[in-house]
Amino acid sequence: MAEHGTVTRAHAGPTADEISLAETIGRDLRTVRVMWQRELIRLLRSPYGILLSLLMPLLFLVVLGTGMNATVAGGVDFRAYFLPGVILMAVQGPAVNTGISIVWDRRSGFLREMLVAPVRRSALMTGICLGGATSATAYGAAVLATALLIGMTYQPARLVLVLMEMLVVTLAFTALGALAAVSVQRIEMFQAVVGTAMMPMVFLSGALFPVSVLPGPLNVLALLNPMTYAVDAIRRTLDDATAGALPGPQWAGWQPPVALEVTLVGTVAMLAVVGAARRFSRVT
Repeated sequence: MAEHGTVTRAHAGPTADEISLAETIGRDLRTVRVMWQRELIRLLRSPYGILLSLLMPLLFLVVLGTGMNATVAGGVDFRAYFLPGVILMAVQGPAVNTGISIVWDRRSGFLREMLVAPVRRSALMTGICLGGATSATAYGAAVLATALLIGMTYQPARLVLVLMEMLVVTLAFTALGALAAVSVQRIEMFQAVVGTAMMPMVFLSGALFPVSVLPGPLNVLALLNPMTYAVDAIRRTLDDATAGALPGPQWAGWQPPVALEVTLVGTVAMLAVVGAARRFSRVT
């Protein structure tokens, strides 16, 4: 009787805790998807804004890159060297704009509506950051397409790798912008903080010149700058010859491999996402 009348634990269904955990994970994933889609909808609703945001980086690539190409000695294609820096310029604006949208959502009251929803705030922030990173990567892809139109050629497989690297870079930019956005309440203060932080990161990233030519203190700052490794990883993935002629960051004469550089940028991105999510959980 006991053999037929007792339900063993092996044949029992999921417990209430297991069901609750599955429901929580499913709700979080849906939240991430919705917030990701919201950022993409913002992107698609402003086609003229996309063109205007791409105008300056493309002018740098087409005009400055072509002009400098005629003056650089040693047979180095300056456009190929300059392209990763142009990509960085193109993606940083849209990525940081995600933070501006958070500040505006707070001012309009929409942020408060999100905060009272029965979802975890970390899922909201993750979806926002992933959506912003995806949108910013689209800008970088547009720059790559323009580079192909002006005669720069790359292996298709390498372009796929570059898009993956750009996604990591844009996630870092987006998360840093989101972290700043949830830490300040005034959009003027946000713009001042982000502008002050982002400009040195771009100039000290090797976007315009090798970081090895910088004097001691500036070289140290460049080596501490995660965007230095982002630019170098994209440059080496796109064109080994150009990257080899003008070497990137080195640690006591040793140049870190591309995989390590991408890992460093990805670590910064993850830490920024976690920091933004933790700070976002305390927003009222």
